Amino acid sequence: MITRFRLVARLWLIPAALATAALGSGPAPAGAACSAPLFAYRHGTVFFSERGRVERVRVELADTDDRMEVGLMCRTSLDPDAGMLFLFPAPTSTPFWMKNTLIPLSIAFIDANWRIVKILEMPTAPDPARGPYATYGPEKPYRYALEVNAGYFTRHGLDDGAEVRFEPQEGGRSQTPLPVL
Repeated sequence: MITRFRLVARLWLIPAALATAALGSGPAPAGAACSAPLFAYRHGTVFFSERGRVERVRVELADTDDRMEVGLMCRTSLDPDAGMLFLFPAPTSTPFWMKNTLIPLSIAFIDANWRIVKILEMPTAPDPARGPYATYGPEKPYRYALEVNAGYFTRHGLDDGAEVRFEPQEGGRSQTPLPVL
């Protein structure tokens, strides 16, 4: 009976030691799996109007502090005409960064009148989990920001000053009027 007790005790010691080592091991090593909370995002469509053309992007809405903080973290891909629209409650000058962002992105900063004020390219960090992280933001306040795949705006010929319109998926009225082209 004593021998069996010792065997069981030893078998429990191994997992306990491994768990203790894992808890005290510090940050995950480079290349470790990315972890971010999952949210049920609301959706909509963003339309761009410039030089007589209209482009469209299907978007997930980052409309709460938690959703804005997570953004597109840990995504390994993004559909070609998809993105995330950040809806700030008031004009802000908060910069964006690429922590835990695994795909390069382009970002359009949009003012309260729904015009693009600045487009920037945001490459991934050398180590997305640990940084260092560059920050990205326009020189003046913005109200909305749209993240899409890197190069999207260039490929579609969109520049600063382009008009933007947002329509929620719920079938509600457009949030922004756009002149008929």
